[in-house]
Amino acid sequence: MHTPSDAAFWDARYASDDYAYGTEPNAFLASVAGTFPRGSRVLVPADGEGRNGVWLAEHGFDVTTVDMSRAGCDKARSLAARRGVSPTIICADLTTWSWPVGTMDAVAAIFLHLSPALRAPLHAKMRDALAPGGLIVLEAFEPAHVGLRARTPSVGGPADASLLYTPAMLRGDFAGLIERRCETAVVALREGAFHDGESAVVRAVFEVPRR
Repeated sequence: MHTPSDAAFWDARYASDDYAYGTEPNAFLASVAGTFPRGSRVLVPADGEGRNGVWLAEHGFDVTTVDMSRAGCDKARSLAARRGVSPTIICADLTTWSWPVGTMDAVAAIFLHLSPALRAPLHAKMRDALAPGGLIVLEAFEPAHVGLRARTPSVGGPADASLLYTPAMLRGDFAGLIERRCETAVVALREGAFHDGESAVVRAVFEVPRR
């Protein structure tokens, strides 16, 4: 993902009948979501064409997805209809949207890359959206990805290193939460035409302490 201000960019990317990042869920999210209790309330910010939110809804979760691209939201609704599920799909800018507070069981932030000025404030919104025991599940590209992207453009991701994340950044943003996982890895992404190839990522799970 690029920053939340790039609506025109994302509308253009999602204009095709094809799904830019495919229709299957992110593999890391799918592996973690298997531990969520059925019926968990899951928020998916910047869900694009809905691949993650629709999959979560198929697996019995109460899903709210948000994206600023109208083209993306329209395709998410089409995908949900084809799969026979009804997640709540909201077309809104994450910087001005009224985020929930204290009600979500999980927030899934998958390749949501924010500018340095927006990253910490929006990560705080994610944290504040969670109920006690709730989880932040995050996958993003990390700085080593710049070299991989230069060699293989199909792996996608921002070219601007300031939009990439490190474990230290995430630990700072989610200070006070329980770190369940926060690590870098090199993985083979197979997520449509724009995430295809060897990629350097950071994967994290943080939990809100129970009172």
